[in-house]
This record gives sequence, structure tokens and C-alpha cells, in this order.
Amino acid sequence: MTSKLWPYVTPGIPDDLFDNLPGIPLSPREIRLQLLSQLRLKSDSVLWDIGAGTGTIPVEAGLLCPQGKIVAVERDEEVANLIRRNCERFEVKNVEVIEGSAPECLHDLKTAPDRVCIEGGRAISEIMQAAWSYLPASGRVVATAANLESLYTISQSFAQLRAVNIEVVQSSVNRLEMRGFSQAFAAVDPIFILSGEKLD
Repeated sequence: MTSKLWPYVTPGIPDDLFDNLPGIPLSPREIRLQLLSQLRLKSDSVLWDIGAGTGTIPVEAGLLCPQGKIVAVERDEEVANLIRRNCERFEVKNVEVIEGSAPECLHDLKTAPDRVCIEGGRAISEIMQAAWSYLPASGRVVATAANLESLYTISQSFAQLRAVNIEVVQSSVNRLEMRGFSQAFAAVDPIFILSGEKLD
């Protein structure tokens, strides 16, 4: 599936093509590509994106999974509307936006996932445990950690859930930017990406 704004089958939509609001986190393109790679999506995957923020992952995943369904969970009404606007911008029709706080709202979701993406969250351990219970065998969870506390919590949760094929990636990304009259490389904030699969 493609859109007029992004007529390519390749993921990696430039950040500035998305509508955004001040203070709302946007997963940078390079981080987004790593997240999508770790999710290992199929054309008919059902993805829950918990803490969907600007909606970059739902938009990209929606384009990559034309027969699938993406459920974007976001607790803030204004941010949820931002996700809807970005889906409209890219003509993505297979994204459902749910306004609610995880993990409490997860039991109201009508479609069980085979992939779960968790981008931040104050109750990351509880969210992982709740989402895990809906996954089938070989379902995958991908979670991001911006600090050591979250990294530890996610790692511990994967251990408690007896996840298999666990991977942890933390890459260094630099972008060429204009600084006055010269060009310089600016670092993108580092982030840990953790993934694991359900055995049974």
C-alpha cells in the first residue's frame, strides 16, 4: 500500500512529512526503521502500538500491512487526534485509534495482536504483562527504553515472561544539519530497542 505523499514501498518516511505538535514525541526515521525491522511485520499482521505519540509507527505499519490492522493506543485526546490527522495525510485506512490508558484499556480492544510495540510508558512492566497475555505463540513484543531504568524494567519483564529470541539494540545515529553557514553532524538521542517472542 502506498500514498500520494509517500508513493514508495520502502519504509522510512522523512520526519518533516508528518504533522506534529510541540512537545509530542516523534520517533526519528532512523529509530523507526529499527523498530519496524524488529517487529517483523507480515502483510496481515495485527499490531498494537501502545503510546503511539505522533503516529509515525501506525502510519508506516499501516502502509506495510495492507491486509492487516494497526491499533494505536494513546491516552491524550489531542494526541489521538494528531494520529488520526497523520493517517489521513498518508491515506492509511487500516489504523484504529483508541483513546485510553494502558494497561487498563487493553481488555477493550476487539482484535488480538500478533505484534506489540510499546513506546515508553510509566507502567511499562504492567503494560508488557497485559499485552503478553493476548499474544499467540511466536507473537513479538518490541519496546523502547530511553534510560537505564526503563532498560532494566523491560529486560526484567522479558525474563519474567520467559520470552525467547531476545534482542537489544542501541545504535548511534548522526544527521548532517546546517549550523549557521556550515554543515555539522548532530547526534539523534540514543534509544534502546528491545524485542522478544512468546514461546507458547
